[in-house]
Amino acid sequence: MDFALSEEHKMIQDLIRKFGTEVEDKIKELDEKAEYDPNLIKRMGELGILGLCFPQKYNGGGFDYISLAVASEELEKIDTSLRVAVSVHIGLSGLGILQWGNEEQKLKYLSKMATGELIGGFGLTEPNAGTDAVNQQTTARKVEGGYILNGEKTWISLADVADIFLVFAKTDTTKGHDGISAFIVERSWEGFSSSPIHGKMGIRAGNTGSFAMENVFVPEENLLGEEGQGFKIAMSCLDNGRYTVAAGAVGLTQACIDASVKYAKERETFGVPIGDHQLVQRMIGHMVLKAEAGRLLVYRAGYLKNQGKRNTRETALAKWYATQSSFEAASDAVQIYGAYGYSNEYPVERYLRNAKGAVIYEGTREILEVMQGQYALGYRKDKPIPRDLPGWPFEEDAE
Repeated sequence: MDFALSEEHKMIQDLIRKFGTEVEDKIKELDEKAEYDPNLIKRMGELGILGLCFPQKYNGGGFDYISLAVASEELEKIDTSLRVAVSVHIGLSGLGILQWGNEEQKLKYLSKMATGELIGGFGLTEPNAGTDAVNQQTTARKVEGGYILNGEKTWISLADVADIFLVFAKTDTTKGHDGISAFIVERSWEGFSSSPIHGKMGIRAGNTGSFAMENVFVPEENLLGEEGQGFKIAMSCLDNGRYTVAAGAVGLTQACIDASVKYAKERETFGVPIGDHQLVQRMIGHMVLKAEAGRLLVYRAGYLKNQGKRNTRETALAKWYATQSSFEAASDAVQIYGAYGYSNEYPVERYLRNAKGAVIYEGTREILEVMQGQYALGYRKDKPIPRDLPGWPFEEDAE
């Protein structure tokens, strides 16, 4: 088993680190003002980040899923808002279309998403249905030539930014899981509207909001997969999104290590650098353990993705561990900085605010804990899904 990053992986690391030097001052300003800058995601499109692991056939980079983890880790070091954009655009939306879309849908949407010409979003969460996705109230009524969608989605990343959304709605209210279907919905369609959510604790440089659909007509060719497959599609998309969230959380933990080590060498108390104090060393040591363990869990999930194998349990474990670890690491980083850590003069205050969100979204800490217990007890077993995630290298790119 080889744990070393390839030259391609290192190239992606370097690319995003250089991007970070371009935008780090801007990110601090945006976070302070709670503003979103659309030029940042545009720049990621220009650099090829937004199509990183899409097949070359659809204008993507054709890189493997470990590359996506590396990119997510490095983007989170810059700011969580950048990683969130990739998580939603690639993980939840783009890979969902790659896995479940037909050739026409891939050519129409994925090819433009790869270059950033189109930005992808994901609409599952509702005001009264988060983890309880089956209880959603959005409906899709079959009509001639398509469907009429009505409903509201909330806590949607890129709600005011994305051009297309994977939207989940009930086509049959009597069938539970099997009554949900998935659709590719375009922002420009009549009856679609969005609005931002203000006053967030963290990820202030990112766009988060709600969108509503009032009698939005969706043509039949924009049904993703088959009618009634929506719940399966949503869960498979979450496997991809959680993977990027977990990798990003490793990056945030690493950012806490880097910031804490730097400060511990510079700050002196009692005549010595605070890094000489064993309690500071202990906190940094725990951060290192969390980063290394989290990274291994992420890479194991990435390995399974590269093989095209089901990875729900492994990805959920990585997401649970890495996000909880990043929150704990950020809390310790603030403690190491002391009073200065409580101020936005240093980045650790932002790290702590940003880390909390990932413990909640795309599978709360609690539901992921329960899932692992159910797997261990044999109450939960993963069955093959109708369309597995394409393994790498992608067939259409193979020589």
